[in-house]
Amino acid sequence: MKTRITELFGIERPIIQGGMHFVGFAELAAAVANAGGLGFITALTQPSPQRLAEEIAKCRTLTSKPFGVNLTFLPAVTPPDYPGYIRAIVDGGVRIVETAGNNPQRWLPVLKEAGVKVIHKCTSVRHALKAESIGVDALSIDGFECGGHPGEDDVPNFILLPRAADELGIPFVASGGMADGRSLVAALAMGAEGMNMGTRFIATQEAPVHARVKEAIVAASELDTRLVMRPLRNTERVLTNAGVERLLEKERTLGSTIKFEDIVPEVSGVYPRVMLNGEMDAGAWSCGMVAGLIHDIPTVRELLDRIMEEAEALIRKRLARTLEAV
Repeated sequence: MKTRITELFGIERPIIQGGMHFVGFAELAAAVANAGGLGFITALTQPSPQRLAEEIAKCRTLTSKPFGVNLTFLPAVTPPDYPGYIRAIVDGGVRIVETAGNNPQRWLPVLKEAGVKVIHKCTSVRHALKAESIGVDALSIDGFECGGHPGEDDVPNFILLPRAADELGIPFVASGGMADGRSLVAALAMGAEGMNMGTRFIATQEAPVHARVKEAIVAASELDTRLVMRPLRNTERVLTNAGVERLLEKERTLGSTIKFEDIVPEVSGVYPRVMLNGEMDAGAWSCGMVAGLIHDIPTVRELLDRIMEEAEALIRKRLARTLEAV
């Protein structure tokens, strides 16, 4: 399948595995690349630029196909060594970067000078237009269904994607609620040039996370996610568990007086405990409503092959038949 996204990034299939904390390691990024998609290593999961450089080198031993690095720009009293991480990306020969969080404008010149193509994650059309204006190459448009941070506008993809298509000139992929061939065809129909999946890729054989995490996603329905940190305007969609329910009780009890310090036990240091150790009640970890569409734990290649077969069958058979009846 050829779209503007496959041509821009030199990939075979318009399917992206975006950055995910303590999930986006070399093993998964390479598996996605080898199956024809675009996988991303998550930079800030690595504790230093040197460790990121090592993870990039490891990925190169696992695939000869294009892969990228996700770099999320977060407000912090003591920010990460962003110049060091960018040097590791550039020196490692990575030519695709997914940015997220704050405006990446400050860092675009050095990336562009190195020939890096940038895809930026946005949860609203206004932010997407701003990203387009500063010179990113592509966008990942995240609907309200997505795991992680869906923004504060609460616009689902059935509205957000056509709105983005109406306004944007650069290519974008759909993110949030994407799981199968139906998702891909729907995304294309609404103006996207492909799709980004997060939660679906966690439930694959190659995802380097604890088996209990994968099993929890398969067991979950679309009703099992919760929105946390709304009072702090840092909303995150997570899978419910005992830690999350404690967090929500704190939000209800403290109301508008709640501070980040009040929920540190439920949100700080949770990801390695969950993803690596399988402590499923440790606290908040990102999971999309798409869990309701995930029923197995295939290999990445099996998953991408199935998605493309489903998409082609939908386009060539089911949708084509609707035109024959006219």
